[in-house]
This record gives sequence, C-alpha cells and structure tokens, in this order.
Amino acid sequence: MSATAATADSSAIDDSELPQVELDKIVVTATRTPTKTSNVIAQTRVIDKEELQRYQGQTVTDILKNQPGINIIQSGGMGTASNFYMRGFDSKQVLVIIDGIRYGSISLGSPSLNLLSADQIDRIEILYGASGSSIYGSDAMGGVIQIFTKGNNVEQSNVFTTVGYGSNDHYQVGVTGQLKNETSSLSLGVSRNETDGFNAIANANSYDYNADDDGFKSTNASLALQHKLSDSLSAGISALYTDSTTDIDSAGNAFPNAYSDQKNGSANAYLQYKTPLTVSKLSYGQSVDKATSHDANSINYQQGSQFDNTQEQARLETSINAQPGTIIVGAEWLSQKLDASDVLVYPPYPDTTPPVQTAYDPDDRTVKSAFVGYQLSESYYDLQANYRVDDNSQYGNESTYNLGAAIHPMAGMRIGANYATGFRAPTFNDLYWPGFSNPNLKPERTENTEVFVEYANDMQTSRLTGYHTDAEDLIANATNISEAKIKGLSLTSDWNMDAFIFGLGYDYLDAKDKTANSTSYDQQLAYRPKNSGMIYVGYQQPTFDVRLEAKHTDDRSTAENNKLDSYTLLNLSGSAYITPKLRANLRIDNITDEEYTLASQFGNEYATEGTSYFGSLTYNWF
Repeated sequence: MSATAATADSSAIDDSELPQVELDKIVVTATRTPTKTSNVIAQTRVIDKEELQRYQGQTVTDILKNQPGINIIQSGGMGTASNFYMRGFDSKQVLVIIDGIRYGSISLGSPSLNLLSADQIDRIEILYGASGSSIYGSDAMGGVIQIFTKGNNVEQSNVFTTVGYGSNDHYQVGVTGQLKNETSSLSLGVSRNETDGFNAIANANSYDYNADDDGFKSTNASLALQHKLSDSLSAGISALYTDSTTDIDSAGNAFPNAYSDQKNGSANAYLQYKTPLTVSKLSYGQSVDKATSHDANSINYQQGSQFDNTQEQARLETSINAQPGTIIVGAEWLSQKLDASDVLVYPPYPDTTPPVQTAYDPDDRTVKSAFVGYQLSESYYDLQANYRVDDNSQYGNESTYNLGAAIHPMAGMRIGANYATGFRAPTFNDLYWPGFSNPNLKPERTENTEVFVEYANDMQTSRLTGYHTDAEDLIANATNISEAKIKGLSLTSDWNMDAFIFGLGYDYLDAKDKTANSTSYDQQLAYRPKNSGMIYVGYQQPTFDVRLEAKHTDDRSTAENNKLDSYTLLNLSGSAYITPKLRANLRIDNITDEEYTLASQFGNEYATEGTSYFGSLTYNWF
C-alpha cells in the first residue's frame, strides 16, 4: 500500500497521511448503485489507486494475475496475447467494462487487458460469480471486471509527472494534470511505455521458434471531465485509449520481424439528474478493439489479419429510494460491429499457396435489454434481486435472474447465499472462423449457487465462499456438445494492525468436463489449477511502505493435454517519499528467479520472465 500524496501546502508528512487498508469500500459494479462491500451479497474485490501505484509501468493483466482467484496464461512478455481464468471461466465468459461501457473483441471474445496501461486507471472492481449476468447480460457468467478511468474522483488541482525504468530496457514517462473547482473537475493523462522484451519461445526446437526479443511499445491517454450544471443536474465524459505495437513470432520463422498494431479503448458521456427520491442517468459510449498483424519480411505478403471491433452502447437507468430498499430499473441498447473483410487465412506452413481472403457474414448484431433490480440493506440482513431480458438480433430473447440474501447473526458476521443464471452469446469467431464455423450455435448457459460466511471488524475482513455451477451448451470445436460442472471454495482475509498489513487468499477449483462419450470426460478443464493461493505482508509509515507477496499456482493441463508444472512467485514492492513532493516506487517480481510456463500451444512453450524490476519517480508539482 503506497503512502498518500502530500498536499500542496504541506512541508512535512504527518500521521494523518498514513495509508490505510480501507476494509469497507464503496462499489457500484455489484449492484449498479453505490453500495458498501459489507452489504454486497456476491464476492467482490476493489483495487484502488493506492494499490495501483505498486504496478507502475505494468498493464491490467499484470494487476489481475496477482489477485485471488484469478490465473493468467500469456504467450510471452508485455503486450503479447493473454487470457485469464476466474472461477473456472475464461475471459470470454467474464464481462469487462470501462466506465460502464462494454470492452473487448467481439470476434475473439477476449478483452485486450494486456494492452491497457495501469497508470491511466483510477480503480478496478472485481465481481466474482454469475450474479453479474442478470445485471449486465451476456458474457458475465464467471463475473464482471469494471475499470474506472483516472480522474473519476479528483480531490484537488494538481500535476503529476512520472518517469520509470526497468528490466529489458523498459521505460515509462507520463504526466497527468487535474483541475478542480466547486462545480467541475478535469483530468488529462498521457504516457509512453516501451520495452525491448525477451524471447517469447521457451523451447528452442519449436516449429515457431524465433530467437529474438519480442518488444512492446504503447502510447496511452485518459480523459475525465465532470460538471455540475445545477444542484440536481450533472454531466460528464471519460475516455481511455492506447495505441500499441507488439512484436510477435510467426509460423516457422518465415516472418522473423512480424508485429501487430493495436488500437484499444473506450469513451463514455453521461447526463445525471437527482431528486430526493430518484437518481436517473442517461449514458452513451463506444469501445474499440482494432488489431492488424504485419508480416514485415514476407516475400509475397505484406499484411496479415485485421480485426476492427466496435461496440456502441446507450443506457437509461433510474434508482428509486423505495423506503425501504432501492429499486433500479433501466433499458439498454447495444450494437456490435466487426470489420474483418481484410482477414487473410494462411494455409499450413510450408505450403506456398497464397492466403485466402475471407469475410464474416453477418458482421453485426444488436441487443435490446430491460432490467429491474431491488436491494435492501438493514442492520440484520441484506437482500438483492435482479431480473433482465436481452433481445438479441441473432438469438432472440434470453432472460437471467439472481436472488441473494444474507443475515447478520452477530456483530461483524454475515451468512448468505445467492442463486444466479447466466448465458453467453457465441462470438463471431465461434460462428464464422474458416474451417471451424457453425452459424447454428446456441448460447452457453449456466446455473450458479453460492454460499458464504464473512466476518469483519475494524482490523480485518475475512470471507469463505463456496460455489457450484452447472454449465451446458459450452462451445468447443464449433459445437454445443460440451457440459461442465464447476465447484470450488474461495477464502480471503485482509488485516490492518497499526503499521502492519497482511492477508491471504486460497482457491480450490474442481472444474470438470462432463460431456457424455467424450475422451476428456471427467477431466479437469484446461488451464484451471485445482489449488492456488496468495499471501502478503507489509509495513507502512507516513514516509515509506514495503510489501512482500507470494502467489502459488498448482499444476495445470493445456488444451493439448500437456502438463504445466506448479510454480510460486515471490514479489516485493515499496515506495518512499524522498521529499514531500517526490515519491520513489520500486517493484521486483519473481525474486527467486523461478522457472515456470504460463502457456503451451501447437508445440510451443511460451517463455516467462525471470527476476525483473521496475523503478519510478513521481513528482507532485502542487
């Protein structure tokens, strides 16, 4: 946990500026309305701006891989293709939103979190489990991750400048300016992130082996503007954007200088009206995910695949103080469009036949939705219920719901349960990818039951959650034949005792393929470790803090039924105020230089970095 920034008029840091572990935070993702974490039924986690300071120079993928219950696969270093798994579901089945707007590739289905820079983000909220489906619709079967752009909560006018350097000639420079008065706030941030990277292929005899470093560079920007038009009416806009280039390895070393250009981000505008009993919000936004691969040294072909994904979303919602409880009603419109007309499908190497150009048809769809929810938080119990209907232009109506309740049998303790249904519409790749197409695919569906016991006081919050999910019509090899049963336990505990902080997380996951007559029947699903856990301990003072953390991941099988060995990573992070306005940060990952593998595919074992470091200086001008 990093020390709180000094104010402009202070010449020294006093005890009031000591960083705190805020055990009861306000979240909006779990209910769509501001709610204390101690009143939310589903398991949630908040990564706030103080914790984000420990990830200078890193991406959202780097942040998530250090969170309880989340495991990552990645085909190399920074910027390379990645995927994550949460409660047995992969990233296609976990909805990612930025400031309320859907973000991700509608062709592949996965969000490009490996490209989003941590330094342009204010906080991240993680909602575990399927209750998000009845709030947000398709793709939230495994949970919801919401990213909030930097500047959504400006406390005072300021300018911050950050410079950093790390392993593999990794450097970052950035500046953020923020203005605030009685009616308005404005935040604008820009940064440049670049690294030489390392060789992404671990096995030297690989068919795809390229013995070169795979670099990454990105230019990042964020914008947040909020204005109070009157006592009851306010408006705002926000945006998060990155333009990046990643070196990649192409098949058989045919194109040794291949690379991929990506443009990713989201923009959102809203108008909000408040009365003593209601809060109404009208918002419109758009997200983009554009990727173009270039085979730079190819003799015959200068460009590979291109995918241009665009999602437009409009939403009108109203929360009503129902006395008791809060009712929320709303409607959404979503348009998803894919420009994949320049996709080139290559024949198997070393065939010299020219690639075939293909197009997706149809390449767009719309979803019209309506939802209603109710939430009640009292001294002795909490209730939450949601119902949602989605009218998909390809699949017709899909409805989802969840019911949850918790009781407070004694001070600080809660016991609760939640039942939720979920679904995921097939991606465009699921439907139309050449050689694996099936336009008749049905949506995936789940039924999820969750129970928990939680205990919290002024020093700590601990929670034990058990869950069971039945999944059907899972998509594999362009068919709906797959079924799965997922059950698990999740334990988290976070403590704050004077200057010391410590905590732990443990997850047991039994995710089995239950497809009848399948050769993989009753086998653990790929890349889902049965056991994973993390533990951390830290010490904090007004002028410095330090934190040591370890995360363990069990053995995993791959999609090709290979085995990846277990591993434990030890990381150290800290910060110190050199002067009241100048803060130094340092992070050292994989202190023990553990050798481990996160991904293996088509005979390739993808390399991971050994011991690495990144240090930065941040100057507060006011």
